[in-house]
Amino acid sequence: MAVDDKVKRCPTVWSVIKPFVNGGTAGMCATAVIQPIDMIKVRIQLGQGGAFQVAKQVIKNEGFFSLYKGLTAGLLRQATYTTARLGSFRLLTAKATQANDGKPLPLYQKAFCGLTAGAIGASVGSPADLALIRMQADAVLPPNQRRNYQHALHALSRIAHDEGVLALWKGAGPTVVRAMALNMGMLASYDQSVEFFKDTLNFSEVQTVVGASAVSGFFASACSLPFDYVKTQIQKMQPGPDGKYPYSGSVDCAVKTLKTYGPLKFYTGFGTYCIRIAPHVMMTWIFLNQIQKFQRIIGL
Repeated sequence: MAVDDKVKRCPTVWSVIKPFVNGGTAGMCATAVIQPIDMIKVRIQLGQGGAFQVAKQVIKNEGFFSLYKGLTAGLLRQATYTTARLGSFRLLTAKATQANDGKPLPLYQKAFCGLTAGAIGASVGSPADLALIRMQADAVLPPNQRRNYQHALHALSRIAHDEGVLALWKGAGPTVVRAMALNMGMLASYDQSVEFFKDTLNFSEVQTVVGASAVSGFFASACSLPFDYVKTQIQKMQPGPDGKYPYSGSVDCAVKTLKTYGPLKFYTGFGTYCIRIAPHVMMTWIFLNQIQKFQRIIGL
């Protein structure tokens, strides 16, 4: 009887963790492909020039594989952040659909699910995100200020040891807000676009994925880039000669940036950011579909 109970419980447990496992795995696969573009995006935000100029300088001065600097942190970020956000988004939308008697959810409910999932994912993945930003920005610092992290776990342990455990969540406020904006734009618009392209326009599967990815990539970029810019500035800042940090927080950073450079400064690197987001979304969904197909073949 006890064995039968265990057999019955296993599918239930798997059905709960399955969206998290699949989402994290798909996100990690996509990140492995997109990492060079993300690296260039961070350097652009740090004022190193345009996309082609940054890529040329990085390859010339640091070597081709330096484009993958921070990959371990990027993978760790996906294993935490994307696992949490995609898994929770699917659970939230499933619960909402059930409450809606199985009918498709309206856009505002999808947006709310995306906001919530983004907050959950960012809270879990903030330490890995901090490590990723620091590893990518390290080479542009003066030699005496470089942290020289060897990999993601080394970065996390150093930050916790040198700055305290709570420092792992430095910039968590803007990270959470940025993730909420990104997921609202990306997840809600993606699901809505899939329904429109597939059901209304009768697009093929490939056309639907490409079209929906482009739409969601644009909205994710437009909604989240200002928050991403502020988050990057907060996470990379170091104390000056007087021991004080240039910004007291995300709001102070946003206000000073707005006063000094104007609102368009928040959209620095928008083209590269958009190019990075859309393919990542597309590949994440493609990998996710393949993972699900494989699981159906083996009976999971």
